[in-house]
Amino acid sequence: MKILGIGNAIIDVICKVEENFLTENNLTKGSMKLIFDYKEFKNILTKLKIEKTVSGGSVANSIVGLSQLKNEVGFIGKISDDDFGAKYEEGLKKENVEYFYSKKKESLPTGSCLILVTPDSERTMCTFLGIAGKIGEIDVNEQLIEKSDLIFLEGYLWDEGEPKKAFEKAIKYSNKTAMSLSDLFCVERHKKNFLILVKEKLDITFANENEIMSLIDAKNFNEVVSFAKEVKKHIIITRGEKGAISIIGDKIIETKAKKNLTIRDLTGAGDLFAAGYLHGFINNLSREKCLEEGVELSSKVIQQIGARL
Repeated sequence: MKILGIGNAIIDVICKVEENFLTENNLTKGSMKLIFDYKEFKNILTKLKIEKTVSGGSVANSIVGLSQLKNEVGFIGKISDDDFGAKYEEGLKKENVEYFYSKKKESLPTGSCLILVTPDSERTMCTFLGIAGKIGEIDVNEQLIEKSDLIFLEGYLWDEGEPKKAFEKAIKYSNKTAMSLSDLFCVERHKKNFLILVKEKLDITFANENEIMSLIDAKNFNEVVSFAKEVKKHIIITRGEKGAISIIGDKIIETKAKKNLTIRDLTGAGDLFAAGYLHGFINNLSREKCLEEGVELSSKVIQQIGARL
């Protein structure tokens, strides 16, 4: 298998909201809030009009993008044997993703994520991890990892205790490991762990400009470039309207963002950028071409609602 993704199996529930909805519900715009009380989650959900539901989760979105580009891919993520769980599995299989998890009735429901899209196209997420947050070592098959060219992980997996063990097991048996830093709050919560991962354990790191600057407490982007050169790892940073940059040691390659796009929803931008870049990487394309593939996919997905092309 080319790429195996391991992440939170989350049903995305996409809704349009006004700015005041965020303040009324104590939500920080552009962030991902973890909700541990299902009643609190349901309370927010009942106030919303649902636009669309999708089998999601950050890495799962990337894996589907890779499948659409005709790569052989798989995904590990924990679901329950309930309505959302059935929809989740069905959604991935429809996208020709091999799903390596046998669901059963769990004490918690399948994880859900409310994606609240404001008129400026920014997304704010409220995630109830449910059983997705309980993925553990037993759910990660080392033989499967060893047979994969590359595994792709998400920083979100560090948000709960048990998944950290699954994360560490995956890295231990992998041939090559890529990871997305996932979210600014995620980076701030796990800065020490993430810094060790980026410096010592990951082969490829994906981040946006704010995430990587927070990780190393940088005052400007030049400090980020210096850090990347120093650690001599493969680091890819998306910079919004400034485009994207790929750094390996002293070799720095940049690409520009596409212009004149009709932006509708930024939900899947980072996930699909990673899919495009990894497609290029796993098929031995140049780094220039990898960046172009990433920008191409992310540019397409932000012009529609949701994280699927």
